[in-house]
Amino acid sequence: MAKTTPEIKTPKVVNEFSVNIATVNGSGSQTANLTLIRSIFKMGIPVSGKNIFPSNIQGLPTWYKIRVSQSGYLGRSQKTEIAVAMNPKTFLDDLEDLIPGGIFLYADHIKEPILREDLILCPMPVKTIVKQADPPRKLRDYVANMVYVGVLAYLLDIQLETLKSALEFHFKGKQGAVDFNVSVIQDAFQWAENNLEIVSPFKVQPLNLTDGCHLANGNTAGALGTIYGGMHFLSWYPITPATSLPEAIHAYAPDLRKDPETGKNTYAIIQAEDELAAIGMLVGAGWAGLRAMTATSGPGLSLMGEYASLAYFAEIPIVVWNVQRVGPSTGLPTRTAQGDVNLTYYLGQGDTEHVVLIPGSMKECFEFGWKALDLAELLQTPVFVLSDLDLGQNQWMTPPFEYPDTPIERGKIIWEEDLEKIIDDWGRYLDLDGDNIPYRTVPGNQHPKSAYFTRGTGHDDYAKYSEKPEDWEENLDRIKSRMNPQMQRR
Repeated sequence: MAKTTPEIKTPKVVNEFSVNIATVNGSGSQTANLTLIRSIFKMGIPVSGKNIFPSNIQGLPTWYKIRVSQSGYLGRSQKTEIAVAMNPKTFLDDLEDLIPGGIFLYADHIKEPILREDLILCPMPVKTIVKQADPPRKLRDYVANMVYVGVLAYLLDIQLETLKSALEFHFKGKQGAVDFNVSVIQDAFQWAENNLEIVSPFKVQPLNLTDGCHLANGNTAGALGTIYGGMHFLSWYPITPATSLPEAIHAYAPDLRKDPETGKNTYAIIQAEDELAAIGMLVGAGWAGLRAMTATSGPGLSLMGEYASLAYFAEIPIVVWNVQRVGPSTGLPTRTAQGDVNLTYYLGQGDTEHVVLIPGSMKECFEFGWKALDLAELLQTPVFVLSDLDLGQNQWMTPPFEYPDTPIERGKIIWEEDLEKIIDDWGRYLDLDGDNIPYRTVPGNQHPKSAYFTRGTGHDDYAKYSEKPEDWEENLDRIKSRMNPQMQRR
């Protein structure tokens, strides 16, 4: 019989509580945690999950905070009703975070003292259940996390069929992995049913409040929006928490961006050697007429300033996603933050003022994926999307994404027949329409007038080199005026 404390009296709470799961990074807990949140979601209950981790440094503490809320609250709660302690290093801190009357589940091989007397204690024989399951040695730590999934399923009344469905979604056809993890969950559930004397005051009851909705993270939403927006080119360098955005593009593009007649991909993806190379390739691709994007975070964006300046002044359309974090290095600096607004808006040398889109939901992450590409080509300028770790990497409930309802906006690209219609000489930076946006040509245009010399230095309307102050002022005023039509050009 498990040593528990059934005498604690806590009022019954249904579909309104938080669970804090403390594990070791690199132990495979993400699979277990996503299985829990997806199962609760499949039961029709609004739920959110927040991942707190030290930038993928294996062996350091990590937490996953699940908030179950039939009222639809998605932010982290200051209160924690249920804690799962699988990490000896954070055991005591996790214990103190619980409200009086909360449930404290922990691996029974952790021998730290428990001095609080106002909690419902639930030691779990993790090693015993894992040993009975007999997984391969390299998988033991991963399988151990399924023990707390099974015990929580028993305590909270999570339906086992939804757990299996969540695992099938996660492992995508790998039936052996699904069956093995389900068996461990069932063993843990059976142990809890046979040994626990407590009745949990916290329960989930099926609802229908998630009908028509999905669970998604912002990086995947942004990736899909980018794909549906006609992205041609992606260059990127790995950095937390932005990496999963280009990885999602890499995962979905082969199915969504393949020519049905030739079977060839209609895009190119390059993992660069660093952030400088990534944005350098991006600028080249945008100049060549490709709808081009990259994704990074604040430290990477800091390295991209010079190329961003070049793209701004040479009027080259590119898209840069900045999935924000606290700062450089690892650990605390890789927590969520929104401190890059000024850095992004003024990024570069000279008098730059960039277009910045700031999504606040999964729907807007998807929408800004395609809309950023449209705006970049319409305005012939870099466009930045400011997301953050919380939006980008955590699971959010969202209505279905809406397919773009307008044609792809390519802006003022002109070809041979267009140049024939222009009576006067065409100039790359010449404002013919009075909207401050010039026409541009791209490689492949064979008209004799189509060529021009791309300059990041001073130039006149015809892309000829100039150091005249009036030309410099005219260019900067024209660029800024297109972003802000109310601004009067001098």
